[in-house]
Amino acid sequence: MNRLYPLKFRPIIKDKIWGGTKLRDLLNKKTKTDKAGESWEISCVPKDISVVCNGFLKGNALEELIEVYMGDLVGDSVYDKFGLTFPLLIKFIDANDILSIQVHPNDKLAKKRHQSFGKTEMWYIVESDKDAEIIIGFNQSVDKQLYKNHLENKTLQDILNKEKVHPGDVFFMPAGRIHSIGAGILLAEIQQTSDITYRIYDFDRVDDTGLTRELHTEMALDAIDYTEYPEYKTRYEKTPDVSNPVLQCRYFTANYIELTRAMEKDYIKLDSFVVYMCMEGSFSLHYYENDAEVIQKGETVLLPAEIKNVRLVPETGMGPGGKAQLLEIYIETASPEKKGNDVISKYF
Repeated sequence: MNRLYPLKFRPIIKDKIWGGTKLRDLLNKKTKTDKAGESWEISCVPKDISVVCNGFLKGNALEELIEVYMGDLVGDSVYDKFGLTFPLLIKFIDANDILSIQVHPNDKLAKKRHQSFGKTEMWYIVESDKDAEIIIGFNQSVDKQLYKNHLENKTLQDILNKEKVHPGDVFFMPAGRIHSIGAGILLAEIQQTSDITYRIYDFDRVDDTGLTRELHTEMALDAIDYTEYPEYKTRYEKTPDVSNPVLQCRYFTANYIELTRAMEKDYIKLDSFVVYMCMEGSFSLHYYENDAEVIQKGETVLLPAEIKNVRLVPETGMGPGGKAQLLEIYIETASPEKKGNDVISKYF
């Protein structure tokens, strides 16, 4: 059997009522309309299984590869826990208009109602227009009845927390946290493998056929975390040429890397795949003896768990000697410990 190698997948483009052209214009995605809202980079959601687009495994679906390579691809402990399901859904999202105000159920509720995983996620802001903002959580102490009153009176936004965003900002969205992406934002999203969303309010918009989109206001009531938190933005260091911890939760770990020179990575103690998402510039991923794969801005690559040593080298083009910015994502199956400025322990 041929050895595994860093895998790229064919992006799955999703047109949305709020989508735009940044996936094409800034990330070089092959979109067919001016309403492209999402690019699913790695997916194991039923009916949207990612397909390899590089190397000898080109044309094979991710689920098929997990069935054949098992722990060699995803890590033995990850395979034991998730089987043929790749546990993360990796996306880029272009919000040309504001998204609906929404919330996602946790594992317990999602299993009871949908036989699905819940949906905890993280946002990394890639690009943003001036004064662009997101909605995340509440700006005051709220209970279910107060929330319902505001919803019925169409004053919900009065009690929601809004944050202006800038490239490089990170926001953690544990299941239950109410949220919305504002207009003029391009972001990367790392989440559990789930497509369960409860749409709460959609600003009375209609689609191309003149119909409003379905709302899930009643289902959302028991899914929402009504707690007000003191801070919603995740703070992290940006020291060049090291893996800077961004956040760690039971579902995934995410680190930020700014490459200014070649960097060696040793994953011998990690029993997991690694995903790299290139946010700026480009870099080459060197593995085995003399093999390499170039990853450009907007590309995502899956490093199989059996590859334990790699070298990341920035490509030229972003200043002297080259430079790249990327996210490093994996799953730590042992009990997560507090890392850096990680606030995840509040929720898990």
